[in-house]
Amino acid sequence: MPNIGPFELVIVLIIALVFLGPKRLPDIGRSLGSGMRQFKDGLSGQDAETPPETIPAEARAAEEPEPDVVAADTAEQASTSARP
Repeated sequence: MPNIGPFELVIVLIIALVFLGPKRLPDIGRSLGSGMRQFKDGLSGQDAETPPETIPAEARAAEEPEPDVVAADTAEQASTSARP
């Protein structure tokens, strides 16, 4: 099996530039890269189009304090610090 060196890669890139042109070459490279990424993700079982799991409303409510409670705590702290 022959080895492909930097000289051969340069020749292939020059041929691609001549046939495809300077405007289409970046688009071809971008689509080739995304195709390879999708192939790799398909082999590993990952699905890039699956949205991340959303947090259930109950868990979100437990993490965030209610606005009234925060406002009451802030008002209470302000009144205690204002006393001489």
